[in-house]
Amino acid sequence: MLTLISHPLCPYVQRAAIVLAEKNQPFERIHIDLAHKPDWFLQLSPLGKTPVLQVDDQPIFESAVICEYLDDTAGPRLHPGDALERAQHRAWMEFGSAMLNMIAGFYNAPDEAALDRKAAELRAQWARLEAALQDGPYFAGQQFSMVDAVFGPVFRYFDVFDSLGDFGFFAATPKVSAWRLALAARPSVAGAVGSDYPALLRRFVSQRPSALARRLAAPALV
Repeated sequence: MLTLISHPLCPYVQRAAIVLAEKNQPFERIHIDLAHKPDWFLQLSPLGKTPVLQVDDQPIFESAVICEYLDDTAGPRLHPGDALERAQHRAWMEFGSAMLNMIAGFYNAPDEAALDRKAAELRAQWARLEAALQDGPYFAGQQFSMVDAVFGPVFRYFDVFDSLGDFGFFAATPKVSAWRLALAARPSVAGAVGSDYPALLRRFVSQRPSALARRLAAPALV
């Protein structure tokens, strides 16, 4: 049995969980508190980050490495067979990782003006993706790929963000919107987090010294 050491909010953990599910690999999950990392975890993860995948008691750390290992050792393959196309997919995976940094900038924006600027930056990134997408339902068409495993956790943030204001994130990107819906309906993506994920994310955001946290704290209008 594989063991995935994780944190319930970590999008990189979700990537690994999605790939494990797509490859029908049974695994157990151990959550840790990243604010109080146990010594045994630090021995497994030199960088002190999740996820870590234990394979026959041997640790593999870093989500990209975990996903590549799983694609090398279990079917179905989630990377394209063509080397050039595979490289292009890996580039878009890096794009997805960069978007996670931009999302962090959004939920950490200190005031409404900064929040609007960060929202505009995210809309610009979705527009770039819109131009790259094919006919769907997934990134490269009918076949679910590693790029989809990366973007499933990215889109999940916006389920909560959309409840806090109309930022127009997907107003001008119909292909991205359809892709978002297709990934949300994929069992591997839906099952990568617990049912408490939205509440955990809202609590996490509420603890930031940010404009979005103040929106969360504001009383709902009746």
